[in-house]
Amino acid sequence: MIARPEGGPRVVVGIDDSTGARCALSWAIGEARLRRLPLLVAHAAPLPPHVSAAGQLGCGITDALRGSGAELIARLLAEVCDGPPEGVEMTALALVGEPGATLVRLAGDDDILVVGHGSRGPFSRLLRPSVRLHCARRARATLVCVRPPAFDTLLECLTARDASPGHVPDRSRFRRLGRRLRLAR
Repeated sequence: MIARPEGGPRVVVGIDDSTGARCALSWAIGEARLRRLPLLVAHAAPLPPHVSAAGQLGCGITDALRGSGAELIARLLAEVCDGPPEGVEMTALALVGEPGATLVRLAGDDDILVVGHGSRGPFSRLLRPSVRLHCARRARATLVCVRPPAFDTLLECLTARDASPGHVPDRSRFRRLGRRLRLAR
């Protein structure tokens, strides 16, 4: 368990390299800023099955997983808010372990646990269990599942930005988008 300032609540967000995780990180930063709570950004990488079966934990694999997790956290923070968020006390952790169980252990009773909501097929869920469902079943913290914006919302944002004065519209983007919509039907 990570020590908390004055033992108070905090916002704990679990991230990976997905759209849902980026949205969850953005939401968690805003919530921590709004409520003036510390933010804990955590990435948990599971051990590959061949490593855990062979018991080769001392061969540098855990250090490599932690290093890649720290790089992922830094990259996502740069993408979402151009580096560490201003006005928010933040701690970043790159851990090795099952993501759902790790997040449940990190989040205390009075914390806000934030996870992304992805869309995966049944075969993918069979290979990798859902972190969101694991947290929903076992977490004692308040759980917030952040879903990526719908396609219609993204289209409205593009249209609003393109309607702003002084903006030169890029018609080719909308033509490609229209073709994709017609092909998807």
